[in-house]
Amino acid sequence: MDLSTPPATRPKAAMNDVEQLLSRARSGQMELAELMDRTGTLQQAGQLEAAALVYQNWIASTPSPMRHVACYNWGTLLGNLQQHAAAENAYRLALSQNEGFTQARLNLGHQLEHLGRIDEALAEWQRVAADDSLLRKGPESLDLLLHALNNSARMLETHKRYGESQALMRRSLELKPSQGSVVQHYVHIRQKQCDWPVYQTVGELTQNQLLVGTSLLAMLSASDDPALQLMVAQRFVHEKVLNYKGRPLHELASERKPRSGRIKIGYLSGDLCMHAVGLMTAELYGLHDRERFETHAFCWSRDDGTALRARILQGFDHHVRLAGVDDHTAARLIAEAGIDVLIDLQGLTNGARPNILAYRPAPIQACWMGLPATSALPGVDWMIADRFVMPEDYLPYCTERPIYLDHCYQISDRQRQVGAEPTRAQYQLPEDKFVFCSFNNNHKFSEEMFSCWMRILQQVPDSVFWLLADNEWAHDNMLKVAAAHGVAAERLIFAPRVAPPEYLARFVLADLVLDTFPYNAGTTASDCLWMGTPMLTRSGRTYISRMAGSLLSNVGLPDLVTYSLTEYEQRAVQIGQNPARAQSYKRFLREQGRQSKLFDIPGLVRDLENKLEAMALSQRERDVR
Repeated sequence: MDLSTPPATRPKAAMNDVEQLLSRARSGQMELAELMDRTGTLQQAGQLEAAALVYQNWIASTPSPMRHVACYNWGTLLGNLQQHAAAENAYRLALSQNEGFTQARLNLGHQLEHLGRIDEALAEWQRVAADDSLLRKGPESLDLLLHALNNSARMLETHKRYGESQALMRRSLELKPSQGSVVQHYVHIRQKQCDWPVYQTVGELTQNQLLVGTSLLAMLSASDDPALQLMVAQRFVHEKVLNYKGRPLHELASERKPRSGRIKIGYLSGDLCMHAVGLMTAELYGLHDRERFETHAFCWSRDDGTALRARILQGFDHHVRLAGVDDHTAARLIAEAGIDVLIDLQGLTNGARPNILAYRPAPIQACWMGLPATSALPGVDWMIADRFVMPEDYLPYCTERPIYLDHCYQISDRQRQVGAEPTRAQYQLPEDKFVFCSFNNNHKFSEEMFSCWMRILQQVPDSVFWLLADNEWAHDNMLKVAAAHGVAAERLIFAPRVAPPEYLARFVLADLVLDTFPYNAGTTASDCLWMGTPMLTRSGRTYISRMAGSLLSNVGLPDLVTYSLTEYEQRAVQIGQNPARAQSYKRFLREQGRQSKLFDIPGLVRDLENKLEAMALSQRERDVR
């Protein structure tokens, strides 16, 4: 029963039962055990508001030494009802009667977090973390301490207070090494700070535990071994993804209404907004041939109010909002729409909803763009690729089969907005030096590649390195490594983050972009080539370590693709010592780059459509048989 329902529409018997229970709660004669039993029955029936009201009346009317327990339970119900301010008051009332009630203090912190009062939430959790007596009270008390440490670390990381966050993670792992989720964050936060070596043990935590606990995103930067990438993807799927054994939803839907007419393509994503995926795919949707295809956006992206998001949604025939919709209902909506091909643009990246795919709402489900690696998701059978990023010897390490495009695997946007052309002086860049550049996120930087970059600077004395520093710890750690290689701090010039148009415009100031490895540039590689600036890359064994190589091959600059660290270093030095060579690459890109196969976006879309259409029509024939 929902107490927000007008009284006239509520079942009369149910109303009487609750009213009698409320009267009993106000009598002052109800024991706590009875209260918990009766409200538990209400909760099992889904009547959370009624249960909360019973607690409220009992607490106001019953002088019990266990009143703090009732307040705690009341706060839990209110929190589940998203009534966070009321829940805060309930937990504070519990603590006023029992200041040492640790569980209430922890939950109070969560309500304060929901209310956006971050420092107050941290103060409550840190008060628990400072209670050394919890270490002497047994395993349950240790779990409370770890809860405080881990949630404080999580919140600090979210707010980019990386140094404080990492310190709390270390303390947590010293107390209990076997915490997979903490290990995962510990490895990645070290990557974000360029805190090398990334795999630094803590307490009794072993190198193997660090490696096995690495998230897929972190592993893409940590290793070019496709077997390791597959392993961590499979671990995530095993731990987090639904093992759905029911009949595929697309089969049930097609029995009711067989697929016919135009091929229906669905795009599944939470990033159809100001995000790398949104920026890269913005032109794609409007280029589909509407005589042959009907396009659907199934998304839970944030409504960021940008012109980019509006443009993306205008490119679709249909837009279905999945925010707030549970995974099974979302999958059912996709199946009932009769989607022939569902393209997942998310993979296992932040905010992904892989359980939608596990229900198999479409007969053909493929991944593209969001995760340039195998996801090991049981609902994804195909990966859109080209033969460079997904060569034959890579296939044994992928659960997906390739849909090979004749063009480059990567879609991009020819309508991306570019700001006014800047000057070097505007960014404190010397006019008479060779400018190496890397605008990739710092978590993609590896110790091996950064040391290589420093050796390149040593061998090209009239050069500087223009790069991003995502945070103060990454900035300081990079300068330490530079100093260890004898590179003066002033030769590293840190660029601020700017809006996309200005970010694109400033590429023209660089002479040569140095790619990261094993996590190659994707969007960044497309951006710099679109702006006419050459990039040097190193291609390895995995999809993600071959992305930039594919782009360079399709733009007509395969000689900027190297296949070892030694070759990469030598080529960068050769170009840096011969600035005219860099200028010739720039001239080539200026004259021919945008007319290359890489930026033939309509051609790529026709190529993709032809392959998807053949697959979809074949599937429809099988459905009829």
